[in-house]
Amino acid sequence: MYLNVHSYFSLRYGTLKIEELLALARQNGVEVMALTDINTTMGIPEFVKKAAEAGIKPVAGMEIRNGDELLCIALAKNNTGFKELNDYISWHNLNKKEFSIEGWPFSHVAVIYPFGLKKPRELKDYEFTGIKPGQVNRLITSEYRNFQDKLLVWQPVTFRNQTGWFLHKSLRAIGHNTLISKLQPSQFAGQDEIMVPSALLKSAFEQYPAILKNTEKLLNECTIGFEFSVIKNKKTFSQSAYDDKLLLEKLAMDGMVYRYGKNNPLARERVQHELQIIDKLGFSAYFLIAWDIIRYSMSRGFYHVGRGSGANSVVAYCLRITDVDPIKLNLYFERFLNPKRSSPPDFDIDYSWRDRDEVQDYIFKRYGREHTALLGATSTFKNRSIMRELGKVFGLPKEEIDLLVNDPENDYNKNNITALITTLSSQMKEFPNLRTIHAGGILISEKPITCYTALDLPPKGFPTTHWDMYIAEEMGFEKLDILSQRGIGHIKEAVEIISENRGEEVDIHRVDKFFEDEKVKQQLKTGETNGCFYIESPAMRGLLKKLKCSDYITLVAASSIIRPGVAKSGMMKEYIRRFHNPDKFEYIHPVMKEQLAETYGVMVYQEDVIKVAHHFAGLDLAEADVLRRAMSGKYRSLKEFSRIEEKYFVNCKKRGYPENISREVWRQIESFAGYSFSKAHSASYAVESFQSLYLKAHYPLEFQVAVINNFGGFYSAWVYVNEARRKGATIELPCVNNSNNATCITGTTIYLGFVHVQNLEQTTINLIVSERNCHGPYRSLADFTERVPVSKEQLVLLIRLGAFRFTGKEKSNLLWEAHLLLKKPAKTATSFALFQAPARNFSLPQLQHEKLEDAYDEIELLGFPVSMNIFDMLQTGFRGEIQAKDLMHHLGKKVRMLGRLVTIKCVHTVKKEIMHFGTFLDSTGEFFDTVHFPQSLKNYPFRGDGIYLVLGKVVEEFGFPSLEVEKMAKLPYRPSPKA
Repeated sequence: MYLNVHSYFSLRYGTLKIEELLALARQNGVEVMALTDINTTMGIPEFVKKAAEAGIKPVAGMEIRNGDELLCIALAKNNTGFKELNDYISWHNLNKKEFSIEGWPFSHVAVIYPFGLKKPRELKDYEFTGIKPGQVNRLITSEYRNFQDKLLVWQPVTFRNQTGWFLHKSLRAIGHNTLISKLQPSQFAGQDEIMVPSALLKSAFEQYPAILKNTEKLLNECTIGFEFSVIKNKKTFSQSAYDDKLLLEKLAMDGMVYRYGKNNPLARERVQHELQIIDKLGFSAYFLIAWDIIRYSMSRGFYHVGRGSGANSVVAYCLRITDVDPIKLNLYFERFLNPKRSSPPDFDIDYSWRDRDEVQDYIFKRYGREHTALLGATSTFKNRSIMRELGKVFGLPKEEIDLLVNDPENDYNKNNITALITTLSSQMKEFPNLRTIHAGGILISEKPITCYTALDLPPKGFPTTHWDMYIAEEMGFEKLDILSQRGIGHIKEAVEIISENRGEEVDIHRVDKFFEDEKVKQQLKTGETNGCFYIESPAMRGLLKKLKCSDYITLVAASSIIRPGVAKSGMMKEYIRRFHNPDKFEYIHPVMKEQLAETYGVMVYQEDVIKVAHHFAGLDLAEADVLRRAMSGKYRSLKEFSRIEEKYFVNCKKRGYPENISREVWRQIESFAGYSFSKAHSASYAVESFQSLYLKAHYPLEFQVAVINNFGGFYSAWVYVNEARRKGATIELPCVNNSNNATCITGTTIYLGFVHVQNLEQTTINLIVSERNCHGPYRSLADFTERVPVSKEQLVLLIRLGAFRFTGKEKSNLLWEAHLLLKKPAKTATSFALFQAPARNFSLPQLQHEKLEDAYDEIELLGFPVSMNIFDMLQTGFRGEIQAKDLMHHLGKKVRMLGRLVTIKCVHTVKKEIMHFGTFLDSTGEFFDTVHFPQSLKNYPFRGDGIYLVLGKVVEEFGFPSLEVEKMAKLPYRPSPKA
């Protein structure tokens, strides 16, 4: 009888999970039930799968609304009807249209209108009217008493009970961004939208048995099912699976010659082995599609990095999907693809953030919008966000909301309202909140994508699935991850700038050459990695120095042990110790020596955990793969994970392992959860790191300009500007005669780009550059104002920043001149005089000017000073007792240092106290690092950006020095002359 049931996938409306709905149905004797979430079918796959397990017949449907206005309930009679529903909702979403049923060509869908909305004679064959138990008495006077064949039982379900109703109201208030007390009755469901026993529901219609019969008949006619175990991706790339097999073999063998030469029997054997597995499991088309995307992007000159588990494949290496050599790194293909894998594999392909949209556009055009979609994601209600949303709903002022969020145990929070918010928060936790987009997942389906999901059109501009990667995986889809990152942008643009500035061409794909380059090795060993992808953070810089890392293999390991899982378990420090003392430690168990000799008995990669789970604890490969997926955050079945954990300990006991060893190994496994990398992933990152390192080692200025133009990486722009100056560049402020939108370099002189100037409009920038390119440099401020239609406000910005310093005039004089020149209205179009009028000379009094004033202007407009060292803005002339380069000469001593704060890392101790790691630059532009233990931090906290005087003890770990801070104070600058 239940043909209108909402789950919590009715966003900010429903209150029940799928499991809860099914359990409720069983309690109430319901045998058939339709899931009809509002304007979505995102919960249907999960509902269909779990309903079968619960012994309940599922019916797929949807409730269609425009805002709060209920239009109808639509039920799919079969899978064709399900596609019709998805097509219907997708068409309206993609075309940004309000929902309307009129004229829509449903043929396998039943449409049910609310009682009173339509007259019986207006209904088509597939249309009905739903009547609630409380509306039955209205039939006596209704025209429907003579058309009972068009009536159905309508008992909506939205919540379990009164408590659920109040949760629903709270969700509706959040959805409407209003106080709960201001919700209108039309904006939330009535308290009767609960599930009651089937017998009780039927009794309400005992005088109208035809209505019951109609409802049962319709529900029995409806059916829905998915073949979850069948792969849904596009099955063929060419004309047939056999043709795909032959084409992949040809491309792989050609690529093998390119990568390994003609006479490499090991490579040939490995390629043939992989091709057999790929063909057997039906993945030839998947590899060919990935190859096709790479072929297209390379033809456009786009750089890419293929990473993730796909880098375990020699075939992928031969197809140039990845630049990681699996044979060299001893990566085993079965980690990527094997018959016992419990989930399909995927390729992760990174592009520059500038190029990715074009690659995605190609994929949609090449494989068709009916068969291609971006993968959706679902953001959920989290602790802090719930508290803030509910705080607003119940009318708390911002100060009280902040207190509740930041200090929930505060006595001020102990009142009825905050208690209610806390209760509701626990009920809402992890509820779906908004549909969003996966970071880069793309699905290419054999059947039209709407056979499985409805689509949205977010600002990205490409159709996007309603459900997320977890449902996609359960449905049998393998996604392609087309991702973007700024590191690739750095590399690509650096190569272009080198060609332009030096006339040298760099083949950035000659990675083997970079591995052996002595300058690269030295930079890696000394942590000279500012701007280099993935290895520039303070923690990574410190790790490289501690390891004295100078080769590719060590960097691959470093890229993984820096992850929180290894660090949290204490094994990062242990790895460094064993790395430097390979003969002075004992393996915890012989299996660890057998399987993990390469990493000194430390689990560094996901593969290591799979090996240990399989060889140490006797878990089969499928179970070990569940652990692997849990470690990467791609598995959400806690029940299955708990079962495997239990089996792990049972197996260890059977094998006679001491409990302390079993628990220590499990502790190390568990600490990886959500953080660890596969070895192939680390190897891919390391390749890109070496490409950046090579450019930085041999072309430091061009590389730094590329980093700045791609808007940095780990640090703010001023840190990269400092690095360029440190490497010998002359840094120039933006100049109307030399600067472009982006930062540019000529020789060793770097002109900062106009794009970095706060409040300078893009239209103004474009006019400055285009006019200069067309008609030559500007000769004076007057010449500029004649040629560029600029407002007074925009001109003042440029003058204050020194963009007219080529005139040789003080900024104060230029500002007077600008006001005189722009007394007349600004021009609306660029004009160029045939004969240049002589410049007007203004006689102005001598005005005083200080460099400190320039520095304050630069901080306001750029975010950092350029024309003077920021340390020279301090009220004190003290620059510290020592500089960063002297730290190792003062081990164990207390010293006072001056540093400009770069970044802070916050961590929690075992006692749940907060401590910080700080990174500073000294007055010479060199990094030094600090440690702030909880008590020191409490007494001397950070107080925002600026320069700090730090007193601390110099300590070192594996040759890497830092300062354990005892006291710290932020130093004042000299006041602005204009203040």
